[in-house]
Amino acid sequence: EDEADFVLYNTCTVRENANLKVYGHLGKLRHEKKSGRNGLKIALCGCMMQEPDEIEKILKEHSFVDLIFGTHNIHRFAELVYRMETGNGPVVEVWPEAKEIVEDLPSERKYRFKAGVNIMFGCNNFCSYCIVPYVRGRERSREASEVLSEIERLSKEGVREVMLLGQNVNSYGNTLEEKVSFAELLKRTADIPGIERIRFMTSHPKDLSDELIRAMTYSEKICNHFHLPLQSGSDRILKEMNRHYDRKTYLNLVDKLRLEVPEISITTDLIVGFPGETEEDFQDTLSMVETVRYASAFTFLYSRRTGTKAASLPGQVPEDVAKERFERLLKRVQEIGQEESGKLTGKTREVLAEERNQKDPELFTGRLTDNTVVHFKSSEDVIGKIVPVKLLSSKGFYYLGVQDGIAR
Repeated sequence: EDEADFVLYNTCTVRENANLKVYGHLGKLRHEKKSGRNGLKIALCGCMMQEPDEIEKILKEHSFVDLIFGTHNIHRFAELVYRMETGNGPVVEVWPEAKEIVEDLPSERKYRFKAGVNIMFGCNNFCSYCIVPYVRGRERSREASEVLSEIERLSKEGVREVMLLGQNVNSYGNTLEEKVSFAELLKRTADIPGIERIRFMTSHPKDLSDELIRAMTYSEKICNHFHLPLQSGSDRILKEMNRHYDRKTYLNLVDKLRLEVPEISITTDLIVGFPGETEEDFQDTLSMVETVRYASAFTFLYSRRTGTKAASLPGQVPEDVAKERFERLLKRVQEIGQEESGKLTGKTREVLAEERNQKDPELFTGRLTDNTVVHFKSSEDVIGKIVPVKLLSSKGFYYLGVQDGIAR
């Protein structure tokens, strides 16, 4: 950033703080730009650029930005850069909605043996606290044939684990002429030779079908980890959030998952301090954490997001009250997570080795199928291999172990 000729910020806008960070970065580069450093060019893309008010503010207060584009036209990046380099003034091209799903875009992976695969884009849920549907557009599923072809190519390149990605993977296929459910897509993915692990996120409870729950047992390739966002344990707050399920429905789904996959690891998202949340509502969330006993949870303080319904709701919770509840929730989540994480101590389970441990080069780091981190000793270079590891001890949110068989 300090030396580059071209700086491109891919923006998030899920919380207003993310927008503020962008303006902070632009403020730092303003002086560099005005000093004429190496003909510095600055570009902005991503979700924040889908908000007309933000673009107007950038053009007015940060007119030194050279290129602005959004979430729907990333495939035009090269052409937009050419226009930026050959034209005068800023180039602004933001599409209000997606005109098409563009296939076969190039990608670069952190790991040669694992990859994320987008199966759909956009969201139709309109949770009252969330800006995503407004900036990512309506839900659009990729054709199953395109998804499977991409996974087949990845397999031939040596990828062994894929993560199927979508804002709500449970509703995959609803926009396709030839209907293919997410459960069916999972099964077809499991049938691809060379792919040995299949993960997915995120799942919306309102669309979690019995068919998908049964599909979790179709193949050992489908990992026994399920991320199922709860957000709140209060039925009243869930209704205000526009989540379309209640405590009873959610707990019924958890029971079904654990019946089908006894060793399943369930994780979640939780929001504290949603407008109107009382201590009683918060206690409902705590009781759900106690009942479900999540392996881990992403806990968030509610962030008032301009442009969402929740931003104008009465009863905004004072910051100090929300923070105190957040600390209580986080403490209990961590305690339960530590208690749950030690259940496999002494057993041997397969680990996909991802890298050498950064603190101890004698150890390798990888994950169990339930997504738990394992640091283990091995006498050979096993990065990218699936290794049987005896889990010697639990350290809260990870295991220490030793290789206990032949890596493959």
